[in-house]
Amino acid sequence: MKIMRKIIEIDESLCNGCGQCIISCAEGALQLVDGKARMLAEKYCDGLGACLGECPTGALRIIEREADDFDEAAVEELLSKRGPAKIHQAPPAGGCPSARLQTFAPASPCQSANAPTSLGAATGSALSHWPVQIRLVPPTAPFLKGADLLIAADCVPVAYPDFHRELLSGKVVMLGCPKFDEVESAILKFTEIFATAGIKSITMAIMEVPCCGNMRHIVSQALSRSGMTIPVQEVVISTRGERLCQGNAPSLKLS
Repeated sequence: MKIMRKIIEIDESLCNGCGQCIISCAEGALQLVDGKARMLAEKYCDGLGACLGECPTGALRIIEREADDFDEAAVEELLSKRGPAKIHQAPPAGGCPSARLQTFAPASPCQSANAPTSLGAATGSALSHWPVQIRLVPPTAPFLKGADLLIAADCVPVAYPDFHRELLSGKVVMLGCPKFDEVESAILKFTEIFATAGIKSITMAIMEVPCCGNMRHIVSQALSRSGMTIPVQEVVISTRGERLCQGNAPSLKLS
C-alpha cells in the first residue's frame, strides 16, 4: 500500500559506487547495480537514514513522498535468504580509497626546515585533506568547517608552478572541470557547503580559456541560492602558467 512517508533518495550523478551505504543499511535495502547504489524495493527502506552518514559524496538524502509502506516482515525474509555472512559483512578498510575522508596534520617546524627547496622556495605539498575533487567531497566533510576555500579548475595545478605555495597554502581545495563536470550537481553541492559550513572566504582559480568561465556561474548560483555573503577572489592563469590577474570576481555576491 502506498503512503506518504520518509524514504531514501539516491542521486546517481553523485554516487561513486563505493558501497559504504550498502554496508550500513541494516535492512539490506540497497545494492550496487552497474556501479551505482540502487534501492531493491521501497518496502525494504525504513527511511531512518542510517546510510546517509556513510556516503562520502552526499549522494543520499531523505525525502518525503508517496511510497510503499515499510515491511519489516519482508526485510526479515530478505535478510534470512542472504545468510549471516552477507548480513554482517565487514566494511573494507577505509572504504573506497578515492573517497575516504582524510585530514593531514600540518608539517612540524622541523619537517618544514628540512623540506626540499628550489630557488629558495619550499617545494613540499600544501594539501591538507583528501579527497579534493568537487564530486567526491561531501558537504559535511569536517575539513570544510570555517575554511578558506579554494575552488580551482583542475587544469590550474598543472599549469601554475606556484600552485601549492601561492594558492593552496592555508586553504581547503576543491577541484573540478567547469566544462565536463555536471553543472547543476556542482551548484547544489556548493549551495549546501556555503549555507552550512561557515566558509570564511572563497578563492576561485581558473584558466584563461573560455570554458573555465563556467566556474563563475557555478559559484555565483550557489552563493545566490545559499543566501550567504562570502568574499570571493578570482585568480586567472594563462595556458603558459602565468598569473594574469587577481581581484574580486565579477558578478558574484561579495561582502
